[in-house]
Amino acid sequence: QAQLIAQSIGQAFSVAYREFLRKQKGENLGVVIVESGWGSILPTVILAGMLNSGPAARSGKLSVGDQIMSINDTSLVGLPLATCQGIIKGLKNQLKVKMSIVSCPPVTTVLIKRPDLKFQLGFSVQNGIICSLMRGGIAERGGVRVGHRIIEINGQSVVAMPHEKIVQTLSVSVGEINMKTMPAVMFRLLTGQETPSYI
Repeated sequence: QAQLIAQSIGQAFSVAYREFLRKQKGENLGVVIVESGWGSILPTVILAGMLNSGPAARSGKLSVGDQIMSINDTSLVGLPLATCQGIIKGLKNQLKVKMSIVSCPPVTTVLIKRPDLKFQLGFSVQNGIICSLMRGGIAERGGVRVGHRIIEINGQSVVAMPHEKIVQTLSVSVGEINMKTMPAVMFRLLTGQETPSYI
């Protein structure tokens, strides 16, 4: 499994690309970032939103869902969200910002292989949000991440589904369980439940 993880990380880094953003002195980058979620292959921050008039959006080079690996050669991998926000806020007087990005869609596709009901899924969910994950379980191996909101289960939207129904749907699912998830904060931003705080 360690070899598989190393290979996945290698693949992720091989699709990383560098972008140079130009901005005015004293101008914020105009981004909202969120954590990728515990269980991610690369624990870094995700671009969750961009201010239309900000340098990040003006560049036309970034997309919501992109993972930010480094800024001006400072790696963000493994750093707490507040530290990453501080690094971005510290760019205010820069005219040019170098970013290393892994392009990712905002929605993560998860595939859990559950051969039989006797196998635990290995995660808990509360109001559609994954709140805990069993290490080494089938959910972790399938790509489930803590802090993500479940959007879809086996092609069926669960956005408006009550908590009990989501739990029931998951508890009786066997075979290949396809789920679509996204960071809960990003979901709240995209659905207007949370006001973005641009940095």
